[in-house]
Amino acid sequence: MKTAIIVPAFNEAAVIAQTLQDIRTVLRRDRINADLIVVDDGSSDGTGNVALAYADRLLKHKHNCGLGAALATGIEYIKRANYDACVTFDSDGQHDPRDIKKALLQLQSGTDVVIGSRFIGTHSGMPKLRRVILFLGNLVTFMFFGVWTTDSQSGFRGLSRRAITSLSIKSNRMEVSSEFFGEIHRLKLKFSEIPIHIRYTPYSLSKGQKNTASASVLLKLLYRMFS
Repeated sequence: MKTAIIVPAFNEAAVIAQTLQDIRTVLRRDRINADLIVVDDGSSDGTGNVALAYADRLLKHKHNCGLGAALATGIEYIKRANYDACVTFDSDGQHDPRDIKKALLQLQSGTDVVIGSRFIGTHSGMPKLRRVILFLGNLVTFMFFGVWTTDSQSGFRGLSRRAITSLSIKSNRMEVSSEFFGEIHRLKLKFSEIPIHIRYTPYSLSKGQKNTASASVLLKLLYRMFS
């Protein structure tokens, strides 16, 4: 199975080397043959230069276009390169590479989209307010897209060849995470969740989606729902 790990990154020069090293260590340990594909979303801190030493392929945006655009670029690349499966993985060190194997096993069993859920897994250090906002995001995602999930804003997901070739991602920013569920519904993709562990640190909390940004995503989705 030709496999890719897509890592979207924006101004993550301080941590991306460690993130990619950790992924490679686990891939070797678990005997997973996968290409590391980093999408540098217009970083100004040299993220792309750091990633070059560890990535199998570096894709670059000239300007910062947003998480959705970075994911779309990565998915379009692996579609054209005929990959059979991929896992999307945050660049800030939150995700645990040991969860990659679980996602790939689910894809091999016939699932089209695998979502790594912090709420059936563990979420060390997640602020309580963020838990509430994320739960509201799950409700809005269900109302808007008709798919229930315990973690609508998860950045850890696995995609099968069918999903890779059929997904149409149009959101450029953070609301892309909910848009994946619209595509699951529209394309009738087989969907499942796996428990994952998220490692919140002061750095990842400072770089991650702010509570105000999460609220903005909810408002955008509600506007789309009722406009």
